[in-house]
Amino acid sequence: MSTVTRRPRDTEFSSGKGDVLLEASDVLMQFGGLTAVKDVNMTVHEGEIVGLIGPNGAGKTTFFNCLTGLYKPTSGAVRLSGEQIPPKPRKVVRAGMARTFQNIRLFGNMTALENVMVGTYCRTTSGVLTTILRGPKFHREERETRVKAQELLDFVGLGHTTELLARNLPYGDQRRLEVARALATDPKVVLLDEPTAGMNPQETQQASDLIFRIRDTGRAVVVIEHDMRFIFNLCDRVLCLVRGEVLVEGTPEQVQSDPRVIEAYIGTGEDDDFDDDDLQEDPA
Repeated sequence: MSTVTRRPRDTEFSSGKGDVLLEASDVLMQFGGLTAVKDVNMTVHEGEIVGLIGPNGAGKTTFFNCLTGLYKPTSGAVRLSGEQIPPKPRKVVRAGMARTFQNIRLFGNMTALENVMVGTYCRTTSGVLTTILRGPKFHREERETRVKAQELLDFVGLGHTTELLARNLPYGDQRRLEVARALATDPKVVLLDEPTAGMNPQETQQASDLIFRIRDTGRAVVVIEHDMRFIFNLCDRVLCLVRGEVLVEGTPEQVQSDPRVIEAYIGTGEDDDFDDDDLQEDPA
């Protein structure tokens, strides 16, 4: 399991005590007779990093899909900055929430810069006619978009990849490119679905540093992850989902020491062989 160094929370946005940005109230998601998410509540504050953990099949990604409009919840509400947002991905992004996915979803035949530019277009105002005719407004926004995309590549540490095709980038760089594209939508809240999956320890540390930098801009971050050391060293609060319900919520120290969390991951059979150090915070 990877080692992640905790970074001091030393900025005005780092306490997680800011305004509530994201609020999910009694979110229920049913597929026929199957209840995948059951009455889940979550609040996320400005400058806060919240972790979402749980065994496979606990409903974590389904909950993310409800938050971001990919699924329309059976009941419940999702509010961003106090305003209820409709379950439509385009409107969710425009409202100020962006995400990445478990499986990388880049445009492989486009350059890194072009991939990030795609994310900025939800904030441009050129209409169809202006775009077709390529008038002055179109060219101005295109220049501004390229500048912003390059700044975001620099921000995530990929400034050298501007003209490289996304498909030719190393795996860890592709993950960071997805984050840059999400940031290009100018979100208030960023949702990351298993951002360190398949990464080596060095790449995992880079991912942690990047998430802290995002937090330091005042944005909130919600992270799904199976790497317990990564989560417990990264987050201000952690929610553990089991069978679609919140089993426990609290600080990393509270969650990692809760016997219900250990039981949820490993069961209570007498033959279970498990080292509970896997749920303990890395001393580093």
